[in-house]
Amino acid sequence: MDRYGIVCRSVYENSEITQRELASILRISLGSTNHLVSMCMEKGLITGGSEYGKYAVTAKGMEYLEQFRVDGAVITAAGFGSRFVPLTYETPKGLLEVFGERMIERQIRQLHEASITDITIVVGYLKEKFEYLIDKYNVKLLYNPEYACKNTLATFYHARELFRGRNMYLLVSDNWLRENMFHQYECGAWYSSVHTDGETSEWCLTFNKKGRIQSVSIGGENSWVMYGPAFLSRSFSDTFIPFLEKDYFRPGTEQHYWEHVIMNHIDKLEIYMNFQPENQVYEFENLEELRHFDPRYQNHSDNQALQIISSVFHTNESEIRNIRCLKSGMTNQSFLFELKGNSYICRIPGPGTKLLINRQEEEAVYQAVAPLDITEHIIYFDGATGYKIARYYEGARNADPRSWNDMTACMSVLRRLHQSGIKVGHSFDLKSRIDFYEKLCNHRQSILFEDYAQVREWMDQLLTRLKKLNRSVCFSHIDSVADNFLFLPDGSVRLIDWEYAGMHDPLIDVSMCSIYSYYTEEEFDRLITIYLDRNPSEEERFVLYSYAALGGFLWALWAIYKSSNGIEFGDYTIVMYHYAKQYYKKIRRLQLLSLK
Repeated sequence: MDRYGIVCRSVYENSEITQRELASILRISLGSTNHLVSMCMEKGLITGGSEYGKYAVTAKGMEYLEQFRVDGAVITAAGFGSRFVPLTYETPKGLLEVFGERMIERQIRQLHEASITDITIVVGYLKEKFEYLIDKYNVKLLYNPEYACKNTLATFYHARELFRGRNMYLLVSDNWLRENMFHQYECGAWYSSVHTDGETSEWCLTFNKKGRIQSVSIGGENSWVMYGPAFLSRSFSDTFIPFLEKDYFRPGTEQHYWEHVIMNHIDKLEIYMNFQPENQVYEFENLEELRHFDPRYQNHSDNQALQIISSVFHTNESEIRNIRCLKSGMTNQSFLFELKGNSYICRIPGPGTKLLINRQEEEAVYQAVAPLDITEHIIYFDGATGYKIARYYEGARNADPRSWNDMTACMSVLRRLHQSGIKVGHSFDLKSRIDFYEKLCNHRQSILFEDYAQVREWMDQLLTRLKKLNRSVCFSHIDSVADNFLFLPDGSVRLIDWEYAGMHDPLIDVSMCSIYSYYTEEEFDRLITIYLDRNPSEEERFVLYSYAALGGFLWALWAIYKSSNGIEFGDYTIVMYHYAKQYYKKIRRLQLLSLK
């Protein structure tokens, strides 16, 4: 940290600064400060001085300061913010308001006050929500394509060229800074640091007498910790970026933070503490902390899900506690919450599902199947929006597709459903669904498979043959993935998530369960015999394999459409598409297509 530069900057910003105030800024004794000021005068960097300050930076001092001029700032805003659900289902965390001002806008305004106007925001999740900032503040947006699967090390990697050869602030969009801590000039790399009492899981720091960071460890007690923004000088970045690039390509670092690079290479990096007082920097960990800080969030979050819960249970939002993000489903987003000693799950329809799911039909399904008492306990369902509140079963677990005992129980539930005699006024039509998803994908120009035309022709052959069989139909679940079977502590099994349910050939549920479970052909055949409690006939075998092929084709199209909405499912699309080809070829190999 260049102390001459800090003296010049401090005088530049406040000509009446006293040596006692300089000593506080530099964290050195008054005697050492007096010597440092004298040295600056001898070098011709500042002039003047008295008991009350009255210093001035000379032309030589301003020339000296120029090497420390801040070139710009990067604000990371790519992440989801899972600990702030359900607010972040609608709004990125950095765009949440605190005392009527969005957190990211507060930081942009503070940067502007320090004459820092070259600002880039690294976006990912709900990236379109940040677009308005381009016109409002003349910022730039940089997209991080790996925001959903990697951590901030990857974020920094994609933004690294913005730091190379430049003096740059690195901010996090969801920090709230009470006082403006930015300057036109920064005299060395630093990381904002606050002191914590007791045990902490934060990144703890040790440092020498000059404030240079000597070690970083995750977790500790009674320690100074990394907390808030950082400043990276060009000399720091010149050393840091090669380490970053090497770590980015090293296996096992996908979930690393960029601070891991500092921790692993601190002996070769010169970065200092920027000591901050209590109540200056805020990193809200969850909605409860934000509620405590800004009382508005206690009962007026402006969040639709919380408003619905409050209305359904006739309570204030502040009573909705311990909100936790559940693993996002492939169609919806859900969160767990506690209210008056009970736990519930609130489901929010995912992006793009309005075109894919008929919520009125789903509501009718839940009403029809209620007498069987095999679904989750529904507290609230809105057939217009798809919002659903259901009881949470403490201690429940999902079915394990690798456990044949589990799958035997699951097939028993399906048989009970299929034999129930329940009927609904709509069906699940494979052909119309495939046509519809294909149309959606074509509209987005999203179909990328080289052999799609050939495979589509194969699927048409199967659809035509199935239609000629004129199979009988019954009430079917369609979405019989293992995760939708819940094993309760009392030994009962429940089947949840009935979005696609309707009248259909019941064998489709067996085929769908198989491909959802990524089963091999041998495993699929075993599942068939468990469901039927016998070997299948040739016609049943053709039907089951056809549904496996058509299901794979259908869900591949579905996943492609979801991908066009920015939602990725890893290798799911490829696996499903391969099932379409695999089971069509199996049907041809077994000569089942020509069955009469």
